Amino acid sequence: MEKQKNAVGRRKEAVARVYLSKGAGSITVNGKEYKAYFPIMYLQNQVELPLKVTENLTAMDVVVNVQGGGPKGQAEAIKMGVARALVEMNAEYKPMLKKEGLMTRDDRSVERKKFGKRKARRSFQFSKR
Repeated sequence: MEKQKNAVGRRKEAVARVYLSKGAGSITVNGKEYKAYFPIMYLQNQVELPLKVTENLTAMDVVVNVQGGGPKGQAEAIKMGVARALVEMNAEYKPMLKKEGLMTRDDRSVERKKFGKRKARRSFQFSKR
């Protein structure tokens, strides 16, 4: 690898720009250590997952700019961005990442509210009399 690789990951309303380079294994999200940015262990594991699968957790430095959405959407956007950057770096990683489901974009998002409804699908309570 000659220099850093970059990729974009998206989930719900979150967009993560990921920059991957050889290093000591530090992960920085919006200028903070990822464990400080994501205090919940589940979200930390989501961010680490592509690096664990490819056994690059201590070999890569990851710098991420993420915006939009909530913590879960941001963590999953970062997960996809890191997976895409790893494949760009080394195409041999694609089958193992695909097997773990990390190369597939999860396109589920919040459905918009419709007029005449209380929420997206929930109607107001019906009263016959």
